[in-house]
Amino acid sequence: MTSARNRIAVYPGTFDPITNGHIDLVDRAAPLFERLIIGVAESPGKSPALPLDLRVDLARKAVAHHPHVEVRGFDSLLAHFVADVGAGVLLRGLRAVSDFEYEFQLASMNRHLIPNVETLFLTPAEQYGFISSSLVREVARLGGDVSGFVPPAVAAALQAQWKRAHS
Repeated sequence: MTSARNRIAVYPGTFDPITNGHIDLVDRAAPLFERLIIGVAESPGKSPALPLDLRVDLARKAVAHHPHVEVRGFDSLLAHFVADVGAGVLLRGLRAVSDFEYEFQLASMNRHLIPNVETLFLTPAEQYGFISSSLVREVARLGGDVSGFVPPAVAAALQAQWKRAHS
């Protein structure tokens, strides 16, 4: 039996920045749920290149074509955020086998912290399998063109970020 909780999913991440690979997962997951919440983690331990409010704004622009997808920033334990929004599913992306071990550990920990929440793994379309936020940041930082990997607003924000950093 499907509960109301299972109709709400959270797709958590730092999204520093959101990429076309992330958007591909949102595009494919959105029809599966009544609500899909992109949870943008503050993640100060990862020292994000972009501030939380900008990452949230860029993610909102990137998924604006989905009326039942919302974007929220959070600075708490993921388990608490999931409980606060009443979700029953965590959505995670797997690009390669190398992602699996880390994601498996996260899913196992989350199963202990929030046992009534299931983790759903999706793989990106082949053309996005190599894209990661860290690679996009590095290419942008070195002045490369990232327009094929991120939405236009994200490419512009990254370009502006690195111009500020070097001026």
